[in-house]
Order: sequence, then C-alpha cells, then structure tokens
Amino acid sequence: MASIHCFFRYPVQLNTSTSTSTSTSTSTSRVPVSSFSFNCLRCSRSSSSSSVDAHAAANKNVGDDVFSVTSSSEYDVDYLGESTKGDFNLNFDRLQPVGIDGEAALDGPIEEVARMEAQEAEHLLNDFGIPSPSSARNSPRGIFCSRTLNLRSISAIGYDMDYTLMHYNVMAWEGRAYDYCMVNLRNMGFPVEGLAFDPDLVIRGLVIDKEKGNLVKADRFGYVKRAMHGTTMLSNRAVRWSTDWMKELLDPNLVPLIIKDFIRQYVAVGKALFRAHVEGQLKSEIMSKPELFVEPDPELPLALLDQKEAGKKLLLITNSDYHYTDKMMQHSFNRFLPNDMGWRDLFNMVIVSARKPEFFQMSHPLYEVVTGEGLMRPCFKARTGGLYSGGSAQMIENSLNIHGDEILYVGDHIYTDVSQSKVHLRWRTALICRELEEEYNALINSRGQRARLVELINQKEVVGDLFNQLRLSLQRRNRGRPAQTLAATNMDDQELTESMQKLLVVMQRLDQKIAPMLESDGELFNKRWGFLSRAGLWDKSHLMRQIEKYADIYTSRVSNFLHYTPFMYFRSQEQTLAHDSYSYYCSERNDGSVSGVIDN
Repeated sequence: MASIHCFFRYPVQLNTSTSTSTSTSTSTSRVPVSSFSFNCLRCSRSSSSSSVDAHAAANKNVGDDVFSVTSSSEYDVDYLGESTKGDFNLNFDRLQPVGIDGEAALDGPIEEVARMEAQEAEHLLNDFGIPSPSSARNSPRGIFCSRTLNLRSISAIGYDMDYTLMHYNVMAWEGRAYDYCMVNLRNMGFPVEGLAFDPDLVIRGLVIDKEKGNLVKADRFGYVKRAMHGTTMLSNRAVRWSTDWMKELLDPNLVPLIIKDFIRQYVAVGKALFRAHVEGQLKSEIMSKPELFVEPDPELPLALLDQKEAGKKLLLITNSDYHYTDKMMQHSFNRFLPNDMGWRDLFNMVIVSARKPEFFQMSHPLYEVVTGEGLMRPCFKARTGGLYSGGSAQMIENSLNIHGDEILYVGDHIYTDVSQSKVHLRWRTALICRELEEEYNALINSRGQRARLVELINQKEVVGDLFNQLRLSLQRRNRGRPAQTLAATNMDDQELTESMQKLLVVMQRLDQKIAPMLESDGELFNKRWGFLSRAGLWDKSHLMRQIEKYADIYTSRVSNFLHYTPFMYFRSQEQTLAHDSYSYYCSERNDGSVSGVIDN
C-alpha cells in the first residue's frame, strides 16, 4: 500500500504524460493512461529494497528514463496558442522494459481510444477521490478561466499577501480599521458619533461618483443599475435622472457647495483610513493576537509546496512591511508545513513594502533586509533567496531571467494587483475573490425565484408581441392601410380595441409582479446591491467585466489550487453571444424523428 500511496500522492507527474495534449509536436505521442499507470504500479510492487537503494544512490527521479520535459529553449506553441514549455514528452524507445508497446497502444481510431481512456480516467479520478476539472468548475471553490492558461508553461508565480495568502475575518479586521478611522476623523473635527460598522453596506466593485456623492453599481457597459446617496438607496427613477437629479431637487447654487463638501469628506476619510493602516496601531494590535483576525487555511501552504516542488519559482510581493509580513506569515504558514519548514523556505524571493501599483509601473530604490530586526542596506540587484524592500517588477524579471507571460501573479485587488501587472508587464494573472463562495451558494438558493421571474418575463414578452402587432394593425387601420395579416384586417374595431385593452391590463399586472421580484433579485447575497458578478437578471456587472478583461483565471482562495495540479491546463469556456440563441435548428427526418444541432 505504501507504493500505491506514493504513486497517488503525485498522480499528475504520471497522468500528465498520458493525458490529452494540445501540443502539435510529433514528439509528444500518447499511450493509454491505464496501461501505463498500472504497469508502473506493478513495477513498484515488485521492486526490491536493494533496487530502491540503488535508485536513490543514483540520484534519479522516477520516470527520468521514460519522460523528458520540454525546456524553455525548445518549446513550441500549441493549437490554442499556449506555450508547450513544461510539457512531458514520452520516450517510446524506453517503454519496452516495462512491457508497453507504444505503437500498438495507438492502434484504432483515436476517437475510440480517447473515449475509452476518458471514461476510465473518470472512474479512476472518482476512485482516488479527486474531482475532475469539469466538476471542479461547478463548485464554489473551483478555479474559473477567462483566458486559456497552461500552468506547465509558467516559470514563476508571484503572490500578494493580505486577502490573498491569508484571509482576514472581515468583522474583526475591517471592524477595527473602521474604529481607528473614526478616531482619526473625530480628531480632524468630523461628527462621527453614532456611526457603526456595517460590513453589508457595500460590496466589492462599486464606483464612487465624487461629483454627485453617490456610490453606484454599474453594468458591463458602464450604465448605473443601482445607486446609494449617503446610506439611502436611490429609486430607479432617481438613477434614471442621472446627472440632473440633484439639480431638480436642490437649489442650483447649493449643488457646487454639496459637491465641494463631499470631495472634502472623501479626501478626509481616505487620509484617516490610510493613517489607521500606516501608523501601526491597527497592525500592532493584529500582530499581538493574529488568531483573532486571521482565518486559518491548512491547505494553502501545501498548495504552494506542490507548486514549488513542480519547479515553479515562488515570489511574495506585498505592500506590507517586513515585521508585519514575517509575523503574519509565520502564524499562517509554519504550523502547516512539513519537516520543520518555515514560510521563507517556500519562496525564491520576498519583496515587502513593494508600493504596488507603482511596483509594476516604475522603479524604486531596492533595499535588502539583512537582519531579523528589519535592518536594511541598499542593493542594486536581487538574488534568489533574498528578502528585499521596494524595487520593481522589472528588477524581478531581470534577476530571475523570466519575463512577461512566463510569470503568473495572484492577488485580490483588481487594479493594484491584476490589471497593472497585466497592462504594464503582460504577466498572466489570477484574481482571488472570496465572495465567490457566498455568491455561488446564494445563486443556488435563488434558482426557484429566478426561474419564476424568467417565466413571468417570457410570458410578458409573448403577450407584448401580440399587443404590439395589434397596435400596429390599429395604426395602419387609422391610416387607411391594411393590417399585416388578413385575420387582423378582418377584425372589427371593437374586437381590436377590446383585445388590446385586455392585453394591456395583463402586461400592467405582470409589471407589478415582476418589478419587486427584480428589485429583490440577489438579496440573498446583498440586500442593497444584489449579486457581485451580475447587474440585473441577465447582464454582467462592471466588476465582472473587469475580471474577464484582466484576470486570466479567478477563484475564491489560493488553496483551491490544491484541488487541481501545478500542471493544469486551464481552458476558457465557450462564450455565449447574443445571436447564439438563433443557431438552434432541427430537421424532420422521413421517419418522423428529429435530428439537428442545439447550441446553448
């Protein structure tokens, strides 16, 4: 059983070599997964202890004589446009000793071979207790792909720390930040008595309208769908009035004063919150009792350990200072790592006080942290294993000799972490958004309500189509022209108007039913703002559009990588277009059966 356990501990090192590849190279031929895997198991069971000792003495890894890895100097581009660097290649001339005939294994139509192997692979994954990538996508802890990403071709993975490598208890961490912010505002002369922290007042992805003093949620086109003024949600009518709503309600002479006062308050709150973070009071309190503020995740260090052992260079790039970073990483990582490893052992390079987003945009002086007390000295070049403060992303690329899309950066901030590393450096990107788990569950629990809402909207659409046809018939009749159809032309005036009256009443009653249901859609996630990724029943939010544009993959937490492998090939899913619904067709066969193609 020990040999089986070892094999399953790193199943992908073997299965990747035989899984479906996207490489166009002829050197990456495949043999069936099952035949190779079980032959390897058979060999491991029959191996004597002396042969194992001899193997260890030779300092060779299992599979070195069977597999080769595509190097950075020999890689190609596959049919999806991704680099094949890091792919396993199979050496057929070395398969005979373990009883595998590579040519014979490829006999038969590849469609049949692939179908059988895929079915057996699903059974084996199920037996191993490992979720398949397709099933993992349908999970609140799945990794979702906007742009195809081959992890095998990634040479380095950089991580943000706060809300990425560690997740804070929102009520504890943000609540204390709010308290310190209120103290600073009070000292600046603002009346803050009676204010209390409400974590549900806002959600991620909202936009501050500094001109009007509104907080708004926009759709992917930038149109405002919901808005708040102060702590009061605005009605749809007020949102529709858009730029003129304040002018119609208030004396125009007061509007510039209100805007000026709001901007003053906006700047003051920003300064107060910044001081709460930077002056050290908040972070000192957190460091003294990290267990009160940090939610532990035992799987997270193991996910990074898999990546490191797979040959990835791991980087920590955080805006936090050295003392805070060291204390929090020790608390979050060290107790979950094997063999007395420390968190520093995971990372090839650590950058503190990085000053993102400027870190991705320009160069700052680089300092090396040389003592445990945080003493620093200037330096001009970073080296592997070093701990540094400041610097720039370009410095990391030059020191590691790794550039552009060979680097994956993982962070929680759509602007500071994701968009800037993508725009300025063309790094591959991953966004961490813990709210995805809550939204997933809210969507599941809203299925019945949303299905009823869609049914009512569809009914109104059908009734409305008939009403519009009758309205056009009435318009043409009043102009002395025939209606669209003979049946409509033959309707007398009373029948036409009565039919329209009845349909109009039905539509008005449907509107009265639909409006509050639309208003409450998403309230299981947030009563004020609805779902995070959606704006309205069907459309995407502005935040979701940003995620799709800048994040190649996104997920709820870094430890979700443990449910995949460091060799995963993430493929983006089919994107639905507005006209896709019209690509459905079917044709009647002579025997009456139906055949055709259905696109969702």
